[in-house]
Amino acid sequence: MDGVQGLTLVGETAGQADTRLIERWLPIAALGIESTRERTPMTPFPAPNRLHVWWARRPLVASRAAVLASVLPAEADRAKFMHAVGIHGDPVAARRKIDAARRSGIRVDNPYDWNRAFSHTPDEADRAWIAAEVSIAVPVVLDPTAGGGSIPFEAARLGLPTLANDLNPVAALIERATIEYPLKHGPALRPAYETLAKEFRARLEGRLSAFFPQRDAPDCYDVTYLWARTVRCPYCEGLVPLSPNWRLAPDGTGVRLLSRLGAGPGDAGRRCDFAIVKKASEHSPGTVADGDGTCPFPDCARVIDGDKIKRQAQAGGMGEQLFAIAFKRRIETRTKAGKRGRDKWERGYRAPRPEDDDSAEIAARLAEKMEEWEALDFVPSEAIGDLSNYDRGHRMYGMERWCDLFNSRQFLGHGTAVEVFRELLAEREASSALDEVTKAAFVYLALGMDKMADYNSRMCRWHGTREVMVNTFDSHNFAHRWSYAEMAPLIVDLGYDWVVGQVGKCIEELVDLVRPDANDDGLLRTAALPPPPVTITCGSGDALDHVADATVDVVVMDPPYYDNVMYAELSDFFYVWLKRTAGQVVPELFTRRLTDKDNEAVANPAKFVDQKGAKALAGRDYQQRMARIFEECRRVLKPNGIMTLMFTHKATGAWDALTKGLIEAGFIITASWPINTEAEGSLHIKDKSAANSTIFLVCRPREVSAGQAETSYWEDVEPLVAAAVRRRVEEFQKAGIGGVDLYLASFGPALEEFSRHWPLKRGRPRSKPEAQRRQRQTSLLDEEYDPYTVTPEDALDAARREVKRWRLDQLGQKQTKAETDPLTSFFVLAWDSFGAPVFPYDEALRLARAVGVDLDREVVGVLGEKAGSDLKLWDSAKRAGKSALGAPDGSRAMLDALHHAAHIARTKTLAAAKDALEKHGLLAAPAFRQALQLALEVLPVGRAFSGVALDGDLAAAGSDFEALENLRRLALAGQVPEPKQLGLWADAA
Repeated sequence: MDGVQGLTLVGETAGQADTRLIERWLPIAALGIESTRERTPMTPFPAPNRLHVWWARRPLVASRAAVLASVLPAEADRAKFMHAVGIHGDPVAARRKIDAARRSGIRVDNPYDWNRAFSHTPDEADRAWIAAEVSIAVPVVLDPTAGGGSIPFEAARLGLPTLANDLNPVAALIERATIEYPLKHGPALRPAYETLAKEFRARLEGRLSAFFPQRDAPDCYDVTYLWARTVRCPYCEGLVPLSPNWRLAPDGTGVRLLSRLGAGPGDAGRRCDFAIVKKASEHSPGTVADGDGTCPFPDCARVIDGDKIKRQAQAGGMGEQLFAIAFKRRIETRTKAGKRGRDKWERGYRAPRPEDDDSAEIAARLAEKMEEWEALDFVPSEAIGDLSNYDRGHRMYGMERWCDLFNSRQFLGHGTAVEVFRELLAEREASSALDEVTKAAFVYLALGMDKMADYNSRMCRWHGTREVMVNTFDSHNFAHRWSYAEMAPLIVDLGYDWVVGQVGKCIEELVDLVRPDANDDGLLRTAALPPPPVTITCGSGDALDHVADATVDVVVMDPPYYDNVMYAELSDFFYVWLKRTAGQVVPELFTRRLTDKDNEAVANPAKFVDQKGAKALAGRDYQQRMARIFEECRRVLKPNGIMTLMFTHKATGAWDALTKGLIEAGFIITASWPINTEAEGSLHIKDKSAANSTIFLVCRPREVSAGQAETSYWEDVEPLVAAAVRRRVEEFQKAGIGGVDLYLASFGPALEEFSRHWPLKRGRPRSKPEAQRRQRQTSLLDEEYDPYTVTPEDALDAARREVKRWRLDQLGQKQTKAETDPLTSFFVLAWDSFGAPVFPYDEALRLARAVGVDLDREVVGVLGEKAGSDLKLWDSAKRAGKSALGAPDGSRAMLDALHHAAHIARTKTLAAAKDALEKHGLLAAPAFRQALQLALEVLPVGRAFSGVALDGDLAAAGSDFEALENLRRLALAGQVPEPKQLGLWADAA
């Protein structure tokens, strides 16, 4: 089976008496496919992912594989490993069938004839095999930065004693609810929770129903209220509802603004009413774009500068206006016999009516409640912490306190929910009914209330294509919403019913996953699979005081991702509510005013906002904190212990900092594996040049400390680094790793070789890089440039260069020995790596360095433009329009000749393009033929050849492909082979 074959490292851990399976072999293709299958859109995510928001969770199957392969010996039975991991078929063969079906458009039956891997809990046979294979009596697994808990969850499911820790109390609470409570209490949890939740829901109904009147019930229910933030036009005093568009549904339904001009400009009574329209052509234009507003009143219609909007918002002048209500209406059906059938519910939209405005009643209730709530600390009146990377989402628009992230009715609902929670808790305490299971039920109820907050804040939006609400954290930030959606909380099967039901399902599934010895009747069988000991702590990963020296067998961790996510800052959104709910049950987790940002191991520039070189200082802080965590891991690891890291980040700076931290802590890297772990439909990577892969780095404590080891010279080691990459890169690609992930995958073998030879220095001084001469970042750290210094980034540069050489050979099918010039190489490899015309500027800078071009001087303004933090490549027409094309004879770069020809073919004729090439003698030039072949392998296939329509910049690049492929067929069919990528579309035809 292809999935079992995997990749094998031969002899790379020679000398290790207890070489582990992960140091020699891992089925990276099968694991990648199962990881994406685990979180494929339109299928239920695993219960740990659905229970509560956390911003970085590794797939369960990948986590289990990392733990299991780290404890098993190298010679362990690979087929039995696959079974224990949950892969009970051939994912590679199944994926081939799916890919073929996608290209052909012919539907195939589901080729996966086994359940998703995460759903298999290792059974008695699996555990017996593991116990027989592992030489360690009872291997102890530690995750010092456990986050959402995927790794300790899977370690516990394997039956291994597990230690989980996280600095963040929200993460620690999630871990308790995900791992500890289901293991400890099993099937007793759900009935206890449902009893509590039912009472909670009934009390809420009595206190909140008046503020969500359903005047058309039971045949029609208002389910979602759509609001636009408002400001006053500084020129005409009109109340301006701000929304980037007024679309409600994919069928064209939307909103038209009806301007009420009052007595004219200056009349404070000027406002807009709203009408529901059925065609997109009837929608009003959006009233805000790129932060600037547009006055919708026809006698004004002026642009409102974004700074004026911000100033008005910060002065308390930003309001909101209800502009539409989504409802569900009962539709009666009849059987063929004329009898009443099962009712259907149809979605519709209506404009607000005067009676929908109950703001006065809400204000009165809040005025009645606020003094009591604040005195009893029921609601979060704390100011948002000053240390912030996400000001645009709140403070920039006047939201200074956590309670400001909710409108009045949302806040009333959340505050009332806390009030009811505390009442129920006090009643249980007073009647001595607060046992451990009931306490756990209250924690789950608090997590459910968090889900409601996530789906009912001013940062929730309406998805006009899917016609659903999108939660606060559909992106990893605090995104400001000009228009937002509010959920009706008391509808049957929606609102709190949905929240309660979701959490209840998660509890049941969690128990099923960790306690397979539970019967359907809620009783436990004889302890055939006894739960392992699990310890969950909340503290800094560099101070695991509860763990004795040399007592841990395996560390498996998913460390914080440098500057990707500021976990503490984001989790404050939940923390301020949780400390008022779950904090009454587990007070030891909620002792701080807000979460701890000072000790968080992330590259957080906000910590250094008033200092020069903040970004570099943040990077250094991350490196030092990770080094201390790794030092603590080394302290608790046994001498023959192993540490496996799971890391996802494209930026070289992140890898450099991580590797420096590892080396400083006394580790060497003994193996590495790239696993495709990101769901293809993930909002965080969709349509972006994002990395899909997680790199597993396998580490061992260095036998000789770096201070005692003999220093090696980089000039001797660099060829070894290149060779290590060369040995692995083809295997990686065969396992399905491609694009930007192929460069990312090469970092592992490069760092393996690098760490083996540390410490390193240069034998010959290196001149200061031009980028550093132009930038002030380094000098701002008061560090002198040392021309003899070697860093992990040197190894990463060597890896990129090796992948560059290899990919150009592969794309050119080794048909010619012609050398590809640097500028053409950059263009080809950018498309090959990122598969998109827009990609991060920092990554473009590193690719430019690998191919030998100066990005700012030779690429920007020539091949494309810098757009914010991205680089955007131009097609032939855009380059021609900007007079950015070089000589048509390709004397500067063969890409110029290609783009001249493509532009002529697109604007004139193919014959004219052929004549231009003949004029310059290019049709016979090996370098031109090579460049043409390379370009045709990486440009997006145009609609004429694929039948698939492209949009925007992709369509423009696709037009270049069509022009060049037609030119190849006309003039060079016998000399330049047909692009291999066309074969994919031919197979599908």
